[in-house]
Amino acid sequence: MEPDVSMETCRIIRIAVLPTGGEIPADILRHYISMLSQFNTVDLSSISSFYVEHQKSPFAHQPWDSGSLLFKFVIGGESASAWEDFQSNRKILAVVGICHCPSCPDLGEVANDFAKECTDYKSSLVHRCFAFSPSDAQLEAGGNKENDLVLFPPSDRRSQELHMQTMLQDLAASLLMEFEKYVLRAESVGTILKTPLDSQAGFGSEEMIKAKKKRLGRAQKTIGDYCLLAASPLDANAHYTTGIELARLTGDVFWHAGALEGSACALLIDREDNRDPVIEEEVKYRYYNVIQLYRRSSVSDSAQRASTVRFELEAALKLARYLCRHELAKEVVELLMGAADCAKSLIDANDRLILFIEVARLFGTLGYQRKAAFFSRQVAQLYLQQDNTCASISAMKVLSMTAKAYHIESKGSSYKSSACSNESGSSHAEGGKLHPSSIVSLYESQWSTLQMVVLREILLSSVRAGDPLAAWSAAARLLRSYYPLITPVGQSGLASSLSNSAERLPSGIRCADSALPFIRLHSFPVHPSQADIIKRNPNNEGWWMGSAPSGPFIYTPFSKGSPNDSTKHEITWIVGEPIDVLVELANPCGFDLIVDSIYLSVQSGNFDPFPVSVNLPPNSAKVISLSGVPTKVGPVIIPGCTVHCFGVITEHLFKEVDNILHGAAQGLVLSDPFRCCGSGKLKTVSVPNISVVPPLPLLVSHVVGGDGAAVLYEGEIHNIRISIGNAGSVPVEQAHISLSGKNQDSVLSIADEALMSALPLKPGAQVTLPVTLKAWKLSLVDVDPNSGKNAFTSSARMSKDGSSPLLVFHYAGPSTYIASTEISGSSSSIPPGRRLIVPLHVCVQQGLRFVKARLLSMDIPARISENLPAPNKILEGSSNKEIPTTPTHQTDNSLMKIDPYKGSWGLRLLELELSNPTDVAFEVNVYVHLDKPKKPCNTVDTDEDLCCSRTRIDRDYSSRVLIPLEHFKLPVIDDSFFSKDHKVAGDDGSSILKQSKAELTASINNLISKIKVRWQSGRNSSGELNIKDAFQSALQSSVMDILLPDPLTFGFRLKSRVEEESSSKARLTKGAVFAHEMTGMEALIRNNTREMITMTLSITCRDIAGDNCIEGKKSTVLWSGVLSGVAIEVPPLQEITHSFSLYFLVPGEYTLLGAAVIDNATDILRARAHTISPDEPIFCRGSPFGVQVLGTA
Repeated sequence: MEPDVSMETCRIIRIAVLPTGGEIPADILRHYISMLSQFNTVDLSSISSFYVEHQKSPFAHQPWDSGSLLFKFVIGGESASAWEDFQSNRKILAVVGICHCPSCPDLGEVANDFAKECTDYKSSLVHRCFAFSPSDAQLEAGGNKENDLVLFPPSDRRSQELHMQTMLQDLAASLLMEFEKYVLRAESVGTILKTPLDSQAGFGSEEMIKAKKKRLGRAQKTIGDYCLLAASPLDANAHYTTGIELARLTGDVFWHAGALEGSACALLIDREDNRDPVIEEEVKYRYYNVIQLYRRSSVSDSAQRASTVRFELEAALKLARYLCRHELAKEVVELLMGAADCAKSLIDANDRLILFIEVARLFGTLGYQRKAAFFSRQVAQLYLQQDNTCASISAMKVLSMTAKAYHIESKGSSYKSSACSNESGSSHAEGGKLHPSSIVSLYESQWSTLQMVVLREILLSSVRAGDPLAAWSAAARLLRSYYPLITPVGQSGLASSLSNSAERLPSGIRCADSALPFIRLHSFPVHPSQADIIKRNPNNEGWWMGSAPSGPFIYTPFSKGSPNDSTKHEITWIVGEPIDVLVELANPCGFDLIVDSIYLSVQSGNFDPFPVSVNLPPNSAKVISLSGVPTKVGPVIIPGCTVHCFGVITEHLFKEVDNILHGAAQGLVLSDPFRCCGSGKLKTVSVPNISVVPPLPLLVSHVVGGDGAAVLYEGEIHNIRISIGNAGSVPVEQAHISLSGKNQDSVLSIADEALMSALPLKPGAQVTLPVTLKAWKLSLVDVDPNSGKNAFTSSARMSKDGSSPLLVFHYAGPSTYIASTEISGSSSSIPPGRRLIVPLHVCVQQGLRFVKARLLSMDIPARISENLPAPNKILEGSSNKEIPTTPTHQTDNSLMKIDPYKGSWGLRLLELELSNPTDVAFEVNVYVHLDKPKKPCNTVDTDEDLCCSRTRIDRDYSSRVLIPLEHFKLPVIDDSFFSKDHKVAGDDGSSILKQSKAELTASINNLISKIKVRWQSGRNSSGELNIKDAFQSALQSSVMDILLPDPLTFGFRLKSRVEEESSSKARLTKGAVFAHEMTGMEALIRNNTREMITMTLSITCRDIAGDNCIEGKKSTVLWSGVLSGVAIEVPPLQEITHSFSLYFLVPGEYTLLGAAVIDNATDILRARAHTISPDEPIFCRGSPFGVQVLGTA
């Protein structure tokens, strides 16, 4: 059998190409043959100038305008076939010699050698010897000789190709003329044509006689063959038709089949430009008859040694190749499977080999890859049956081609296809996953046994072929993909095969197929110095704004986003600063795995990885850190790791392991190698976008005296010195200091001018910054729940971690612009800045504990006189001359003053109860800030803070501290203090409401700001208590009762005397009340609200014992006027007077009291009086006024 047969094979002219004239270098010979092979088709129209018609041509219907001769150049020639007479296209009809003149100086000897070589091809009709690159002497000598030698002078390739084309046209014309001679001679003289079927008998036997009788039919068939070779299908069809009739009459079945096959080919060639279904059906019909005839001849000649089965199979293959397309797939499959079933009938092993090769190729063309792979394995097995290296190499190559169909192909052979798939599909860096159908196509568990068998065959053929790299690749694929199905002994055997193959390979060789271990990406741990990188805007000086953290910095670059989020994360690396990447290695096999070196595989060329060696015990996994240093600005791409193991360097891609794990999760892959090694389930980590920026400065910090946390009591003031140094390679040119985190107000001062004055901070330079802290007050949120577990600190509370403030340094180096080509996807920009976060580690312990706070009030009655103190003067801090000028009350800085709304003396005290739960003693000082009065210029200022007595509180004791408060009142009471949801109509009402609330808030804040409680413990520990919360709690509970004025204010004064006495007596009696005299008095009632008040007024006089001295049987005071049941109305914010007179019978101390029952009280007054029922009367009583009555009883 012959390979690559088709229906056009019968029209191809075979030309033997023989190197002659000595040894020709291989590369030069390939060059000459490549030029020759381009001209395998010669048009008949191009040979007309070389063709000479000696007599009338037998090719009457030769298509000179459209026909062409087809050549098949047989390099090195081939032996003559025993079936040449049956199929003329099997003959070598021409011989072309190739001579390299520099290798053979004597052209005459070349011509003689070529002539001798041509004698081996008796069927050849034309001979030509092409001599290339002759010298000048050889050109002169060669031109004088009349032989078949054709010289190709030295010239360029284009000229030589043109010369070659001309010589082949001459060769084609010579062949055509020889074909004419042969046909004319065969028609006139005739010849005896025989096949191996005829050669079995002797010359005198009956078979020879039968052959002579069949001579005419066979001659017509042979003439038809030459007509096809001469590109005349119509003449060939005529001769084939005659030959078919003669063969049928003589019973020559075999030649009948040959003639019928020739007629089908002639019909197809004649209509090759107009292929229609009718012609196709006719060709199919004829070829099916041809197959049947070959089968009949094979049965009839079964007793003979020569078999015609090969011709039957060739005819089936030709028809299958002609029909090979998807719509006729069923018919083609039947033909191919029928041909394969007949393979056992072939005697020659080479015929079976060719048959399986053709069947596999046709199945592959049809798209049936599994059937093609099956028959390719049959081819490989036939090769392996031959005990020679060439056959083993062929078997290895055939099995390598079948590996793709079994999905076990080497990555090296599938490089182009994988590159195309990477362009069209998503890569690992893009975070995409393969579709489940793709995973099925990659890992089909039902093929596991067959795939292992094929890989073993590839391994065996590679070892026999002496290809250690192919053997290593096959063993690696077998071990990596099918370790769960291989016993530990088999795994160790494959490891030995890998080691043995590596010993025969040069050191440092690479292989596209990876073996062990399995490697997956674990994480990208980012150092805080690399994470705290802030982009800078050259147009914004405050580029650090908005980048400060709100708490302790915990960088998790891959925690944001869902697993299906395709958005790439970004990481920035700095040139010259080392980085780490965590990967996990797994060895699921039963032997110790020694990895000589492993390092990150970086394709961008701007990263220097650091290799490490690892030893993995059997069935174990390990997480290791791979490090390296970025060397150049630009993006970094990390597809996987480079591993040197088993003597070969391989690339391990993270994407492949992710696909394996994804397939194992869906049950499509045999096993998860990491789960087999006891490793836990790990979320798939995608490779982020990594960019490298120029070198940046790097600040490092430490606390002078130790980095431990300072233990402080609440309110304690502490100084910390922080040392800042530049550990980078470029200077710091910009810097900014800010605060972040919790308890920022506890930082009292930062000496940032020390850092600013040190700029630019060169590499290696240091600067020290003093920072002043004040320990904050502990709250329930700040308390560490584990602090109370110790018996020693069971009664104390300590702050938990994370409550300390953070000192944030934003800094940057030189503003050198980066070109947009250095960093993909970004425009020209300056290098980013950095952020250094320094936690001010402070552990706050509870110091003095507040137990409770109360606001106390005390009223002292005033003396009645002719005038009352002016309220505005009192508010301004001025004293009234009517007030007794005692040493205690004669300065405006007095803490006890006249109440402008009551007319009595008032004193306000804040009582703080403090407890000491610590193990040290505290000394507490209270400082009250007094308003400084206006003094003359010659007056010397005194200390503004009034220090009260010092209080000592020992451990486990408590004490009360009284803080005197300056008395103050709000001038107006309205609904804004009683109803939060009350709405005042109009803009004026809204402004009044806001003003009133602001006045109350400002008054409280002003009061709080004047009082400070400072403590000291030991020699170096001191601080200040935060009493703001205690103040607010105490004031809010009694704000309406003490801070806000009463709705009504009652005051009393003496009427001015009408009758004037002498000046001396007037001065003695002015402001005095005498017994047995009628004394005129006035009651002043003031309305402190913004509403009209209607009331019933009552006035009472009491003696020193508190008894009513106006009413009753024992009354000692007579009166004139109305003292009870006085119905009056008081306008808003106004006051009225009510006159009356008293006559005291007995001298002594008396007290006047004013009271009223408010009629139709509003909601505001009810809220002020804390009433529950709307019908409950509102009773209002004023402060007592003292009356001293002089005289005798």
